[in-house]
Amino acid sequence: MKVAVVGATGLVGTKMIQVLEERNFSVTELIPVASEKSIGKEITYKGKSYKVVGMQTAIDMKPAIALFSAGGNTSLEWAPKFAAAGITVIDNSSAWRMDETKKLVVPEINATELTSTDKIIANPNCSTIQMVVALNPLHKKYKIKRVVVSTYQSVTGTGVKAVTQLMNERQGIKGEMAYAYPIDLNVIPHIDVFTDNGYTKEEMKMVKETVKIMGDENIRVTATTVRIPVMGGHSESVNVEFENEFELNDIRTILTNSPGIILVDDVKNLKYPMPMDAHEKDEVFVGRLRRDETQAKTLNMWIVSDNLRKGASTNAIQIAEYLVKNGLV
Repeated sequence: MKVAVVGATGLVGTKMIQVLEERNFSVTELIPVASEKSIGKEITYKGKSYKVVGMQTAIDMKPAIALFSAGGNTSLEWAPKFAAAGITVIDNSSAWRMDETKKLVVPEINATELTSTDKIIANPNCSTIQMVVALNPLHKKYKIKRVVVSTYQSVTGTGVKAVTQLMNERQGIKGEMAYAYPIDLNVIPHIDVFTDNGYTKEEMKMVKETVKIMGDENIRVTATTVRIPVMGGHSESVNVEFENEFELNDIRTILTNSPGIILVDDVKNLKYPMPMDAHEKDEVFVGRLRRDETQAKTLNMWIVSDNLRKGASTNAIQIAEYLVKNGLV
């Protein structure tokens, strides 16, 4: 099976190639795709070298699947051209997520909605993915009314430029800035651009995507998204109000038995999820489970995941695995 990775030289594209190899995805030929300045560079996959090609060349090579991680504008322009050639696109940008004609997929939740006619499939926002993986099994049992989430997001979510800024600042080197302010020894409560309602686009993504993925327009979500100087993954403080009463031990049992989740919740022994523990792992880590003592039927929880893996690359490849397993490509 030929597989194209569009944006192969970026942080997420590089991680996609790594995850394809780790999961032993059935690739017969890798087609790395990038912008004109990267054409001709070599990418190594399973010990073989593949030359980076341009968009049209990739289409002409007829891959079965194209994993896109090259930004929204590139996806809007090129994903339909790949799809028109019969190639199934799994897109990691925000371009198609809220398009009513496209499915927004987290495999643990809604992969069964996919059919062979879905030629452009949207991969959700990183901070949304890890939250809904943890929330969905609880929603099935207790029915979620409202979610209040504050995120603590890794600089890797911005890209190479942000990682470089952080490392430069740690070494006292002046260089190009990915953010309007220093990030080392700082916290920036601003991810993506501000919208007319005072929220950022990142915050509104979490609101809208959660409802679409979980298939329940009655779930209310309010978010504050924050960039912090870490590398291993995103963390989230989540306050969840349910319609039905719960027992903490039942919550623990549900999370322990749900796919893609690792429960780390032993405060007596100082065990709780941290980005350094989630780094290079595919699971969503959940801990700090406790009742909200100010409000009935409400749970506080802490959710951590590697944003380049489950938050992007791994989720996209899990979608591809589902398509292959079920004969949809």
